[in-house]
Amino acid sequence: MIQIERYLFRTAATASVSGLVVLTGVVWVTQALRQIDLITSKGQTILIFLMMTGLALPSLVAIIGPVALFAGILYTLNKLNGDSELVVMAASGVSPLRLLRPMALLSGLVFAVVAALYIQVLPWSFGAIETLTTFVHADFIANFARPGAFSQLENGFVFHFRDRTPDGALHGVFMQDMRDPSKVTTYIAEAGKTVDRDGTSYLQLSKGVLLRPQSAGDSAMVTFDDYTIDLSQFIHAIGAIKRPRERSTSQLMAPDARDRADPALLGHIRSELLDRLASPLYAFVGGLIAFAALGEARTTRQGRGIAIAGAILAFFGLRMLGIAATTLSVGNPSAATFVWTVPLAACLAALALILRRLVAARARPVVRGPA
Repeated sequence: MIQIERYLFRTAATASVSGLVVLTGVVWVTQALRQIDLITSKGQTILIFLMMTGLALPSLVAIIGPVALFAGILYTLNKLNGDSELVVMAASGVSPLRLLRPMALLSGLVFAVVAALYIQVLPWSFGAIETLTTFVHADFIANFARPGAFSQLENGFVFHFRDRTPDGALHGVFMQDMRDPSKVTTYIAEAGKTVDRDGTSYLQLSKGVLLRPQSAGDSAMVTFDDYTIDLSQFIHAIGAIKRPRERSTSQLMAPDARDRADPALLGHIRSELLDRLASPLYAFVGGLIAFAALGEARTTRQGRGIAIAGAILAFFGLRMLGIAATTLSVGNPSAATFVWTVPLAACLAALALILRRLVAARARPVVRGPA
């Protein structure tokens, strides 16, 4: 690259990285605040909190990367136009194609990073989050429940005990599982304690009752002196069937017979695969739309506000269309065509506008001063 191209690349890259850091930081803080209960109510350490929130960073970078690139290139070209640098470059014979090269290179680098994140890193990070979540929930009585409080491990599952003795015994135990409304189960016991056998946690209840509804207005009540509950049934563990976002890209490309037998799961697998492969293309969409809007030299008398607003509306409108097409592909396989059509058509339209300006610039006579 010549010096002008290096200058453009450096300016756009700096603006894009700065935007990426700021936007990712803001979104990460909002996500971290939602996980603060890991420390306040679940008794976890700051290390677990940082690991849980840090594993979400790859997905944030993958989503925000093309947006930051679009904003960075738009900012750079607007700054160059405002300082009349593009006017000087055009008057010196610098073609739009030479201005496009560093922007295209930067878009290609962002595309490669985002593609690597979507295809390789995100499945690993989502799987690690699931494993860490299971670890946090594994000993929910020790790490989650607090004396005198009705603690909700997850929606529909409530645990309560009055107090805990120094040897770990629980007094006044209440546990209710309402995750399946048709099978609500309630345990009430005077005392209880947790024991581990062969790596599995059990809750031993003493002198209590078990309530299960049988029909409307009726329930079965069983009294017991001792009752042992396998706590693993209340733990949101990693299932035998991984969710699509936790699977590797090769697994999504070649689903097994069990996956193909479930149309709903197969639809989510198809949608996830399309999202991973098509989302990185929006790096080129953002770069080309920004350049098509402001890549032409404008004087200070020529307004750039409409061009900037149009570029922003076009980019975010196309991104929303892409998300909608990906969502529709879950139940409608034919929608997969639109997943690819939206970014590719946007890139071709932006390139057509850029090439038209390039042809017009070459056809323009060059005015030279007196020798």
